[in-house]
Amino acid sequence: MGLVAPATPDTTGPRKRRRGPPKPSLTRIVGVDEVGVAPTCGAVVAAAVIMPSEGRRIPGVRDSKTLSTAQRERLFPFIRRRAVALGVGAASVAEIDRLNIYHATHLAMRRAIARVGEHDHVLVDGLRIAGFEQEVGPYTAIVDGDALCYSIACASIIAKVIRDRMMVKLAARYPWYGWEHNAGYATREHRAAILEHGLTPFHRRSFHALDILLAGEQQTLDLYLNGELDTELQPEVDTEHHPERDADLPGELDSELEMIGA
Repeated sequence: MGLVAPATPDTTGPRKRRRGPPKPSLTRIVGVDEVGVAPTCGAVVAAAVIMPSEGRRIPGVRDSKTLSTAQRERLFPFIRRRAVALGVGAASVAEIDRLNIYHATHLAMRRAIARVGEHDHVLVDGLRIAGFEQEVGPYTAIVDGDALCYSIACASIIAKVIRDRMMVKLAARYPWYGWEHNAGYATREHRAAILEHGLTPFHRRSFHALDILLAGEQQTLDLYLNGELDTELQPEVDTEHHPERDADLPGELDSELEMIGA
């Protein structure tokens, strides 16, 4: 019986899997939120914020709707100082009337994101938006994102403070409507002022509830208090985003934001 030579030990070690180039870590993640969809007047405003990927979070930051005016104003400067990048965008009343509130809101969001600059990913409060990825790059839509995501909550506070300040400035021009405390929502005071003084250039005339109110059927405005909006497209509306045209806010909005130092 012959001897069997011992197996030569494998000194090469375990085979290593071939891997592609390492994926870069996502460090510039943008949180985006908007304010001003339901009011019957004023611009819709969006904010886009990149917060530091490391370090302590700002205590007290959460969905702006759950904060008082004083709490939001206190957090506002902390977020601005801590943010790696911050952009604010808006769509004017004229754009809301031309596009409808749905498309105007997304236009404001795209403008805010464009002002942030380079980014790796976008987190948006709400549902997915048709064609949004082609405009802003990879993104994730998060239902109730302002309550679940820190950067979106920061964006919600920035957008809310800026829009509220804008409405306070406009209230100085049109003192009858109570915009300094109702922010343009269809409160009883606001509706009564519309019946007495009429509409201003800052009212959204495409909102059919205003026509109904002026026709004397005030009770129908309750649909606005319940958050239902008419988003019917007007015919032949250009809803495309034009970076060369949208690089700056419309003059009306520029002047409003300038007044509040935004």
